[in-house]
Amino acid sequence: MGEEWVKKFEEERARLNAIVLSSGHLGIKRFFALDEQAYHAGALSPKVKELLGLVASMVLRCNECIAYHLVRCREEGATREELQEAFNVALVVGGSIVIPHLRFAAERLESLFEG
Repeated sequence: MGEEWVKKFEEERARLNAIVLSSGHLGIKRFFALDEQAYHAGALSPKVKELLGLVASMVLRCNECIAYHLVRCREEGATREELQEAFNVALVVGGSIVIPHLRFAAERLESLFEG
């Protein structure tokens, strides 16, 4: 799987975001901007905020969101151990229904740390 999935994921995400944003709808554009700004440095670092986003995505059971936050966590310097702890928090908070999404995340985690 390697980094292939990351490139493919990011290309598809960019393509679909362009479609969504091409409507020019002010509310949609504002929400996208708000979402992006929420992860900027503040009282919490971007890495911590991405780890929080990852946990929320796992608990909410959104694999696309999990993939996005895993990539961003790695970009922000999250270690394998930090990501494993985030997985554990998500599992404890969300319960056994999170397990399929934990599997998804674990597989992608491994590919992010290959090589």
